Amino acid sequence: MERFRALVVDKTENQFSVGVQSLSLDDLSEGEVLIRVAYSGVNYKDGLAASPEGRVVRSYPTVPGIDLAGTVAASTDPRFREGDEVLATSYELGVGHSGGFSEYARVPADWVISLPKGLTHREAMILGTSGLTAALSIHRMEENGLRPENSPVLVTGATGGVGSHAVSMLAASGYEVAASTGKAQEHDYLRQLGAASILNREELYPDAVKPLTKERWAGAVDPVGGAALPHILSAIRRGGSVALSGLTGGAEFTAAVFPFILRGVNLLGIDSAYCPLPLRQRLWERMASDLKPPRLEAMVHAETTLDELPAALQHILQSGVRGKVVVKLK
Repeated sequence: MERFRALVVDKTENQFSVGVQSLSLDDLSEGEVLIRVAYSGVNYKDGLAASPEGRVVRSYPTVPGIDLAGTVAASTDPRFREGDEVLATSYELGVGHSGGFSEYARVPADWVISLPKGLTHREAMILGTSGLTAALSIHRMEENGLRPENSPVLVTGATGGVGSHAVSMLAASGYEVAASTGKAQEHDYLRQLGAASILNREELYPDAVKPLTKERWAGAVDPVGGAALPHILSAIRRGGSVALSGLTGGAEFTAAVFPFILRGVNLLGIDSAYCPLPLRQRLWERMASDLKPPRLEAMVHAETTLDELPAALQHILQSGVRGKVVVKLK
């Protein structure tokens, strides 16, 4: 096969580099399915992978990119044939296995999903891991009793990838959504996605956090975590749930047990990276149907190329991205 282009991150004792290189198949990780990548997407984890302090990459050099969608070029697994339209997200992609910021990717067959009817490659990568995380958050809360009539539902970090998808998916499903953001200039964007009300982020950081406050939200999708989480838990209605999937607000928090033992509040850990394949397939089918955001294109912050990608990876770590950056490779 001809050589192809990929973004490569490398780190030695004295040097760190991020740049486009020419690779061959021998440079890729092992796997049963070779995919000609059409689109990928930029996630916060990808920004960490391209940072010398990111601490997510297992070994160097590597090709980052935890999401990819494209066409099967070759397969030794009978589940997939040349020409099949597929996608793959998370698992070890981009951190322990060469990922999606490449014109070709070789992926274990157990990580590959057939592209659902109702989604294009580009739409799948607007969704990507962030969309899967939002869908899994909603699924887990609904398993625990959340229904549209129990609204409102709080979404923190609402202009980010997970937050934007959660706002749009919930609103389209009939939920009343309260969106939290620190970006006053993005209120119109959140209303466009379906937010019924918007909270200033500072409202979630009161000077004194009470163990229990007035019951306010039926549930919360929280990709932020950190110091705001205790206040959120204290204001969840009886039997409600908080789906926690991120740590951009910090990795630690301190909370009282009262929301859990006096109101039966559920704190749900959301791990979309290793979501079991049957559930992952079911969620992707939902993202192509009832959970497909009606204004998916409105979430696209920018479309970029491999050559422009290093700047986009730096930008996402600085909280400078609204919605999703998609990467066109074909």
